[in-house]
Amino acid sequence: MSFDINETEQAVVDAVEKVCHDILQPNAQRYDETETFCAESLQALGEMGCWGINLPEQYGGFGIGSVAMSKVVEAVAAACASTSSALTAHFLATDSILIGGTEEQKNHWLPKAAAGELLGAFGLTEPAAGSNPADMRTVAVRENGGWRIRGNKHYITNAKEADFIVLYAKTDVEAGARGISAFMIPKGTEGVAFSQPEKTMGLRGSTIYELALNCWLPESALLGEENKGFHTAMEVLDKGRVEVAATSLGIARAAMESALGWVKERQIGKKPLAAYQGTQWRIADMHTQLEAARMLTWQAAELRDSGERFSLQSATAKLFAAECAGFVTDAALQLHGGYGYIRDLPLERYVRDARILRIFEGTSEIQKIIISRAVLDAH
Repeated sequence: MSFDINETEQAVVDAVEKVCHDILQPNAQRYDETETFCAESLQALGEMGCWGINLPEQYGGFGIGSVAMSKVVEAVAAACASTSSALTAHFLATDSILIGGTEEQKNHWLPKAAAGELLGAFGLTEPAAGSNPADMRTVAVRENGGWRIRGNKHYITNAKEADFIVLYAKTDVEAGARGISAFMIPKGTEGVAFSQPEKTMGLRGSTIYELALNCWLPESALLGEENKGFHTAMEVLDKGRVEVAATSLGIARAAMESALGWVKERQIGKKPLAAYQGTQWRIADMHTQLEAARMLTWQAAELRDSGERFSLQSATAKLFAAECAGFVTDAALQLHGGYGYIRDLPLERYVRDARILRIFEGTSEIQKIIISRAVLDAH
């Protein structure tokens, strides 16, 4: 399997790497310390068209392959994981429209979302329905020629900043997962209330909210067909797990680069830290984990473009890369000793940012269930 990208794709990756170095990386620590939304960094990516890298050209996207897209997300996360979280949450929203929307809805929403004019949010998770969306309690009932949405959503990234939310609700409460539909909720819709941003351990420049909903939407707000939302959400999450894996690579890469620079410069006695065998073994373990995670991520990305089912590969990549990010960031901090624990250096931020990767878009335990079922069913 080849993971080569073409010249156009490489030019996109190179351009993003430059913006990450010039804008995102200098802003990252400030966003973390002040717990403010990563607006400037996100806008810089929007101005160069990166809000649409997941979309085909006919809807305003770059039309690049998923391996190149994974490299872009990795670069963004290496510079600022909060910005990567906000950006990939936007992709979940636009992928929902791309997969589940009508042609009219795609043409209405996606070009502006790709151009950096409209930011999206993905409203699936609820207080009582995290890893199992079928348990959601938000309902949509027909009222006055449209829909009345009632319920609560939790941990919704970008929610208040977004120009639209793709919200999932039950339109047939007796049908379980088969009774879920998706709806477009534009910014300013009456009856949508937001909590204060949650106080999070990491990704402090990427805001998440709880939503309380009692709003009316026109019939046209239904995204695609009624009761097809669960299928849309599951396909979106398959794609999203590749993006979480790429975000994991970025955080791990940043930690690895910090560690390599540190062990070469830090003197212990008359030798640099890198000269000691214990350090070398730790670096070898970090490198091996990161390279393996990268190969699994790119493999899943290749399959994402093939049109074949890739739930197994996306879950495998997400599981391994998220666990890798936890391992590499912790090992990098350990190599820095007490300096790694001080907030003057970004190591402790990498550790905090990486922790959520094993939880959101399906916990590591959920990925293991997906993987084991797929492997057992194949034999």
